[in-house]
Amino acid sequence: MSIGSGPHLGVDVGGTNTDAVVVEGGEVVCAAKTPTTEDVTTGIVAALDEALAKSDLAKEQVSAVMIGTTHFTNAIVEGRGLLPTAILRLCGQATRAVPPLTDWPVRLRAVVEGAVFLTGGGHEYDGRVISPLDHSDLEKTAAAIREAGLSTAAITSVFSPVDDTHEREAADLLRDLLPDLEISLSSEIGSIGLVERENATVINSSLRGLARRIVGGLEEAISSLGLTAPVYLSQNDGTLMDSDYTRRYPVATFASGPTNSMRGAAWLSGLGDCAVIDIGGTTTDVGMLVHGFPRQSSVTVDVSGVRTNFRMPDVVSTGIGGGSIVAVGDEVTVGPESVGYRITERAMVFGGDVLTATDVAVAGGLAEIGHPALVEELDPGIVRDALAYVAEGIGEVLDRMKTGPEPVPVVMVGGGSVIVDHVPGASQLTRPSHFPVANAVGAAIAEIGGQVDRIVSLDETPREEALRMVSEEAMERAIAAGARRETVTIVDIDEIPLAYLPSNAVRLKVKAVGELG
Repeated sequence: MSIGSGPHLGVDVGGTNTDAVVVEGGEVVCAAKTPTTEDVTTGIVAALDEALAKSDLAKEQVSAVMIGTTHFTNAIVEGRGLLPTAILRLCGQATRAVPPLTDWPVRLRAVVEGAVFLTGGGHEYDGRVISPLDHSDLEKTAAAIREAGLSTAAITSVFSPVDDTHEREAADLLRDLLPDLEISLSSEIGSIGLVERENATVINSSLRGLARRIVGGLEEAISSLGLTAPVYLSQNDGTLMDSDYTRRYPVATFASGPTNSMRGAAWLSGLGDCAVIDIGGTTTDVGMLVHGFPRQSSVTVDVSGVRTNFRMPDVVSTGIGGGSIVAVGDEVTVGPESVGYRITERAMVFGGDVLTATDVAVAGGLAEIGHPALVEELDPGIVRDALAYVAEGIGEVLDRMKTGPEPVPVVMVGGGSVIVDHVPGASQLTRPSHFPVANAVGAAIAEIGGQVDRIVSLDETPREEALRMVSEEAMERAIAAGARRETVTIVDIDEIPLAYLPSNAVRLKVKAVGELG
């Protein structure tokens, strides 16, 4: 797996710790782990500074900085820093029974809803036009957006994955009338499913202002460390995008943490098809790798109470981690309550008074952390039952992720993975070197990616031509995100016949990756 020329700095923000690594020539040179800070950026700078201090690199040698961040996910969860958005649906008389922002949480809708416009346009499922694009109505819409003082807009057209011409024409007209308006198109963000695709586009638009500030702040922070290398951010499909692309598509950073862990696990272990179990301080994430990339979710994804359908890794989480509190009653249970980032203060092996999963792991001989003598007197029965509870709980999640009953190879990563030494359903258990910082490794070794999800008619376009067109579009998206053109290749093609649509329709999902530009 190529990672481009020169040393890379990778950093990933977790709920408890922010990890950073230096990767050069296919090797992890050094790693650092610092507490995650409330503003996120301070923790990123601290982790990078510590990693650089541990290495012998001159700062001008660093060729790229890759960051997996929770900035934008936190903004949606907390409903802060979001822009009121002009929401434009091109639909004619169709779909009006379910208006935009239907079933959004009230608190989030109040922040994001700037103005809603339903106007002419859109296509049927077979590509026929529902109604012509109404230019005069769009001019009135532009005037209303100007009057409302809105700076960002989300445009969604019915069945734009089949034909996106109306979205693009509407965007061009609005840009002519409102040159400073930032526009997000649903055909570039979501997939099949009008409401979910529209929701994802609105979320992206509402984050555009925050994206400018956050990306600019990260670039300034990196520069303050004396680094001149370009900054890339992790996408939720295991690839990277440059800072300009991030400003346009901040929603693509969602769930980049679990994705980075899975990519790092693949690179560190050399396994491309396996399950990855990432155990942190509070939760355990379980996902599946296919050809070295996370398996994508095929269902709608709930983001802070909003149904969306943009690409996300298929990951299931459970409330078991290294800081999970062990409760002793009629039976022994572990989690979901956790001491989190305060584990070094509250766990018994560090002199605290709270029994955690890490304590029972140390008492059970699975790890040497803190002061083992402090847990020597723990009841062996409690230790045995707690460790069994952890293994069974994680095994149940693994069983939900498998596609068959057969055991699968499992790669264990994350600092909390020391709390388990066996998992039901695993044919082999691998804990690679540098497993505690696999998430940062995943960021450091990632390539630039582009993905397209389209419906095409094979009656109108021959199959080979359709594949070529969609593949070229995916490659162009990778190049736009920052990949070198000559290195971009197609790594995955998913072809799904749609029997319920006429004209021999097929859904094509194509992914391209390339080295850093």
